[in-house]
Amino acid sequence: MYRIKRLWLEKDPKAYKDWSLLLRESKIDVNEKLDYSAGIYQGDRLIATGSYQRNILKCLSVAEEFQSENLLTQLVIHLLERLREENQTHYFLYTKPSNQAIFQSLGFHEIVKTDQILFMEQGLPTFEDYLEYLSRKKKGGSASGIVMNANPFTKGHQYLVERAAQESPLVYVFVLSEDRSEFSTNDRLEMVKRGVAHLKNVEVLLTGDYLISSATFPTYFLKDRTEAKKASQQAELDALLFKEKIAPALAIQRRFVGDEPYSEVTEIYNETMQKIFGEELTLSILPRIAVEGEIVSATKVRAAYQQNNQELLSRLLPATTYDYLKEQIQSRGEEEWKSSKKLSLGQ
Repeated sequence: MYRIKRLWLEKDPKAYKDWSLLLRESKIDVNEKLDYSAGIYQGDRLIATGSYQRNILKCLSVAEEFQSENLLTQLVIHLLERLREENQTHYFLYTKPSNQAIFQSLGFHEIVKTDQILFMEQGLPTFEDYLEYLSRKKKGGSASGIVMNANPFTKGHQYLVERAAQESPLVYVFVLSEDRSEFSTNDRLEMVKRGVAHLKNVEVLLTGDYLISSATFPTYFLKDRTEAKKASQQAELDALLFKEKIAPALAIQRRFVGDEPYSEVTEIYNETMQKIFGEELTLSILPRIAVEGEIVSATKVRAAYQQNNQELLSRLLPATTYDYLKEQIQSRGEEEWKSSKKLSLGQ
């Protein structure tokens, strides 16, 4: 009666039209980035669909008159089988809170939920494993937190950490684990560690999949082509996860961020954190610093690399970052570094 098959959304106009209509009926955004999509058909009619991007299940929808037919379970089982074939063992899921019981029966566990979004996972490592990692890194009493991409680590980042270290007994700096930036996770982590080494009350951590990641906040990485409403919903989930789960694990009572004159998504994130944190968690928004009249931003630094603007780089980067980049060129070879980063730095 029903058959399931792969949907080639970019190649099959009719499949895309039917898929879009089904998602819109469920009020699901059709502009998601997807790696694989499948559909369940009754005859020639598409009555259910589901997709994934990387290890994140998305765009799950069943036509209203078929929602008692257990089609959602069939779709999820199919998608998980595909992911296992790709050697994925850890899965995330965005869904409506009303679907919680269905996905719990399929082995998913709640991480956090808002009024509109339920965020769940299945497989290893788990969110509890991440909390255990944080517990091993915990140093003492009350603390402040900073989350940064550091792509790369600039004088602006350094100023933010130094201010937090002056005003807090202990500071945890979370560096994004997501490898979707010009600089690799290892490079960004090392630049941050070197840039804060002079601050004895600062501990550098990784975010894992649980802070500003493709799972919790995918629009963060699509700042030039995202919708404010979607960014706000994802920012709410990310901020709530930090407030309710991560901050308590490290006794974080305050979070420091820089203001954002350039990115609408980051500005939305700051505004959302203020709303979500309320009186339970203090949000301190510091103005961006300027060096010789030049506001410091990682975007400007990356542009300066592309232009090989040594004078501007020396003004916007701390010596630790500048020296680290030169070391990488010397150790990896200039051509390899430039081709992998699409950047350049004079010898």
